[in-house]
Amino acid sequence: MSKTKAAIAGLGFIGPAHIEALRRLTDVEVVGISDFNAEIAQTKAAQLGIEKYYDNFEAMLKDDSIACVHICTPNYLHAQQAKAALLAGKHVVCEKPLATSLKDAEEIVELAEKSGLINAVHFNLRYYPLVRQMKTMREKGELGDLYSVIGSYLQDWLFYQTDYNWRLEPAQSGDSRAIADIGSHLLDMIEYITGRKIVAVMADFNTVHKNRLKPLKPIETYSGKMLQAEDYAEVPINTEDFASVLLRFDNGATGCATVSQVSAGRKNRATLEISGSKETYNWCSETPNEMWIGRRDGYNQSLMRDPSLVHAEARSLISFPGGHNEGFPDTSKQLFKEVYAAIRHGKPATPTYPTFAEGYHELIVCERIVESARAQKWVTI
Repeated sequence: MSKTKAAIAGLGFIGPAHIEALRRLTDVEVVGISDFNAEIAQTKAAQLGIEKYYDNFEAMLKDDSIACVHICTPNYLHAQQAKAALLAGKHVVCEKPLATSLKDAEEIVELAEKSGLINAVHFNLRYYPLVRQMKTMREKGELGDLYSVIGSYLQDWLFYQTDYNWRLEPAQSGDSRAIADIGSHLLDMIEYITGRKIVAVMADFNTVHKNRLKPLKPIETYSGKMLQAEDYAEVPINTEDFASVLLRFDNGATGCATVSQVSAGRKNRATLEISGSKETYNWCSETPNEMWIGRRDGYNQSLMRDPSLVHAEARSLISFPGGHNEGFPDTSKQLFKEVYAAIRHGKPATPTYPTFAEGYHELIVCERIVESARAQKWVTI
């Protein structure tokens, strides 16, 4: 069987995660990588066991053997690289956010539609099997009418004043940080599960560390490395460490979302509680293989991730029997499985994977949240 050839641009934290997930698909081969310079790419290629490295992104696009490009670079590069890849005739998987401006995102969505190429945004958290189970249960009427949503996404990797990353710089990441980085995942899951669109937001931001100590030496995301005092330079911070958002949905339901990158001990915890007229669902990414189902006039349940217990739609995302836990790395594998099936067999009429259009929608929601935080008022989407 011939394999679909893929290449990865950007080799920080998430690029190698894409590579690991793709290597678990039998019909895909990762053949090349690129980074900010050829020396870094060469070093990473040796470390990751990749056949080719390219001097730059443009050189990667000239390789006719590559069918799909994964964009895992800093946010400010997403739009221009996605556009270039589409114009080169490549299918594209792009990290979120799709762009740092709505204008750029809209242009990319239009280009992707005209090209007919497969395009996807890496909203991988919706690929936890029990996230899809909640969505399917709602579609089958088991949740009832949506009443409310309570969600949070908490991390601590920017807890210290000495914690630093390119995401702290608006020139590279955009005007929002916590909301755009992890909040976008949370908001995508909320709309995905409920089937409802957020139509208005009221947000409040807090920058805990008004100034941070920027390392004068490069460090990688989640590296946790500590340098000496003379290795830092103090810089002002203008993006949010913590955000609270009130939500209104298109059916009149309400909700709230909290995101934080300064919550000590919370390494990567996304939590959802979705209440309807029949049941309530609770799920947490730290225990992703179980979900709680609450009822007013009956027994509550704890549903384990088991292919024999879930609906068929969720079963398609499960690779192992019940009791054999699956987690974060499996979400990317399952997303890519659907994307590469579309590449091999043709674009489906209704894609199951998150497209550029959905990435554009979430970017609009995040932009309105930033607008609300600045104006301190409700903003309509």
